[in-house]
Amino acid sequence: MEQRQRETRRARTKWTTIIMLLVPFWGSVSAQFRYSVPEEVSEGTVVGNIAKDLGLDKATVKERGVRIVYGSTEPPFAVRQDDGVLYVKGKIDREEICERRKICVIDLKTVLQNPLEIHHVVVEILDVNDHSPIFPQKENILEVSESALPGAKFQLQAARDADSGSLSVQQYKLSNNGHFHLEVKDRGEDRKTPSLVLEKPLDRESVKSHVLLLTALDGGKPPRSGNMTIIVNVSDVNDNPPVFSQGLYTVSLKENSPAGTSVIRVNATDLDEGSNGEVIYSFGNDVDARIRERFSLNPVTGVIVVAGVIDFEESSRYEIDVQASDKGTATLNTEKSVIINIVDENDNEPEIEVTSFSHALPEDSKPGTTVALISVKDADSGLNGKVMCYINQNLPFLLTPSLQNNMYSLVTKTILDREQTSQYNIFIVAKDGGEPSLRSEKNIKVDVSDVNDNIPEFSQNPYTFYIYENNSPGEKILSVTARDNDEGSHAIISYTILKDREATNMLTSFLNVNLENGDIVALKSFDFETLKTFQFQVVASDSGTPSLSSNVTVNVFILDQNDNAPVILYPVSSNGSAEGVEEIPRNVNAGHLVTKVRAYDADIGYNGWLLFSLQEVTDHSLFGLDRYTGQIRTLRSFTETDEAEHKLVILVKDNGNVSLSATATVIVKLVEPKEAFAASDVKSAAKDDEDTNVTFYLMITLGSVSVLFIISIIVLIAMQCSKSPDYTSKYLQETNYDGTLCHSIQYRSGDKRYMLVGPRMSIGSTIVPGSHANTLVLPDRRRTSEEVRSTN
Repeated sequence: MEQRQRETRRARTKWTTIIMLLVPFWGSVSAQFRYSVPEEVSEGTVVGNIAKDLGLDKATVKERGVRIVYGSTEPPFAVRQDDGVLYVKGKIDREEICERRKICVIDLKTVLQNPLEIHHVVVEILDVNDHSPIFPQKENILEVSESALPGAKFQLQAARDADSGSLSVQQYKLSNNGHFHLEVKDRGEDRKTPSLVLEKPLDRESVKSHVLLLTALDGGKPPRSGNMTIIVNVSDVNDNPPVFSQGLYTVSLKENSPAGTSVIRVNATDLDEGSNGEVIYSFGNDVDARIRERFSLNPVTGVIVVAGVIDFEESSRYEIDVQASDKGTATLNTEKSVIINIVDENDNEPEIEVTSFSHALPEDSKPGTTVALISVKDADSGLNGKVMCYINQNLPFLLTPSLQNNMYSLVTKTILDREQTSQYNIFIVAKDGGEPSLRSEKNIKVDVSDVNDNIPEFSQNPYTFYIYENNSPGEKILSVTARDNDEGSHAIISYTILKDREATNMLTSFLNVNLENGDIVALKSFDFETLKTFQFQVVASDSGTPSLSSNVTVNVFILDQNDNAPVILYPVSSNGSAEGVEEIPRNVNAGHLVTKVRAYDADIGYNGWLLFSLQEVTDHSLFGLDRYTGQIRTLRSFTETDEAEHKLVILVKDNGNVSLSATATVIVKLVEPKEAFAASDVKSAAKDDEDTNVTFYLMITLGSVSVLFIISIIVLIAMQCSKSPDYTSKYLQETNYDGTLCHSIQYRSGDKRYMLVGPRMSIGSTIVPGSHANTLVLPDRRRTSEEVRSTN
């Protein structure tokens, strides 16, 4: 036992030295270690220290984790996770695992994580002498003719020992007798066949039966043994045994040959006559049941035919003993060996095994990242067992062979993008070199996990909104929307308004955005007359780590509503009421200008377009009112019967959907021409003061309008410089008004010119549908002139 342990240690040291020499050439992907352990050892017996042989300390082993991979069955070994020691986990029966093979090894795969490594561990199971030789029969009866000559052989059934190698049957012993000695034929593969050899002629008259004891001994120390009783019955004369036509029969047979296929015909003849010369064939006593299941022998013709499944991978060669016997009273027989060589056929598809596999792969994995380790094998031999492995094309993956045969690594070839492809179906194809070739496929799915690599994107950039003035504070006025191509928390978007650090845009403090859906509410009401447009920025941020964000500019244009009533600028009395007195000579002609009512509306467009009408007049035939200019003129000459004083009430109203209005009262007094001239001198001084006040109010009004207009121009120019050319506008102020202060703003967008108008429209203008009657489209004179030139 101590000698065997020393041999085991020497073998282990030898293999460890070889492995350490080969490790630099294998790289970090694979290593191989060899250990040995006797069978039938107790559970917990240490086989070897994998961590120590790999040069890993206990902390590294715990961190990376060690596990054993052994096909689909449970291995009889396990690895302790705290120190990497390989130990026996269950009962080991060498004969159950390897049957009668001389060398019994178990191939294990040891897998380490972070990074992924695979190491091959070979454990040799050493045989112990735990089985005794056993004969198939306890008693064997032989019929031997008394005429048998010395040297005649009688083959006996061999004993079987479940142990292998030196622990199998090594010798036979025959009990002492005066007629027979034992001869043993060594067939190799632990097969030793005993035969009785006749030394002296038999005399049936003196001894009819001989009882012998055959003992089989194995090579154990101490050896185990088994016995069989041989009874030799001496029969009468039949002195010619059958003779085969060949000394050795050899034939080749393809595997998978169907049942009933004729393999070979043996032939033997007997020189005796009658029943002593009739030959029958049978398998030798040493032919085991496994061969008898696969082949059958016709006892009359000697033809061997296929009876079962012939598989090259199970056995590539069969040696069958065929016995020819006559029908004499004392049967004589002769044996010959028939060797059947099995020719391999390509009947096994390659097998694909995914040893280790990562199901989820981050999309930012670098090229060369290992996804799976794949091993392939083919049970056929020669070219039929040579396997080529590849994967489907047009995938960002690559199958690279390893240093060990039939081992491949599936690695990434390029950068992955989950937003483009979130899952890959990889078909692994293994193809052998047979004719015709056999192939097998295996499909594995690789999920690409998300990484926060996409910023939120707004549906528009920039946004442009039009809202009416006088909105309700706290009411939603607009909404922005962004989306993120990532998934999960990386795609959850929150919205914020970018605050102006320099406090140049105070309006952002009056805006609030919903963090989740991007709805924006105004905390104050907007007034078109004080603010016509503004802009701000909204930030969309995702919930990734680190968070990614993007900005969008929001342009808001305030639309006018008719919320300002007309203001009478003239006439205005000293107490501020819209009343005035006008004196005219009685002898004026028709068409004489009596006075002009002046009014102003802060709104624009139709809301600021004023119309004048006579609401009340004493005589409709005397005075007429221009509805656009507010001029009051005489319609005819005055007569003596006309009253000296006339009251005119002028209604001034805008053109809004809900019209707003104001009234002015003018008292017209008719005087004689002399009185009119005298009164005009007195009145001129007073009117100078009045004109001065009117002029002052007009200057204030025009100044305010000019300031608002300049601010609007600056804001629009800033927007034009910083944003899309779709919003390029040219603003011109039109001071062409008659009788009423009005606004007129022109701008261009694309091929069209637009004008926001006051009370007077240019001839040839058309109203744009949907503009709320505030915008006119002007014919493009430049375009018209170009068209005229092109026509010419």
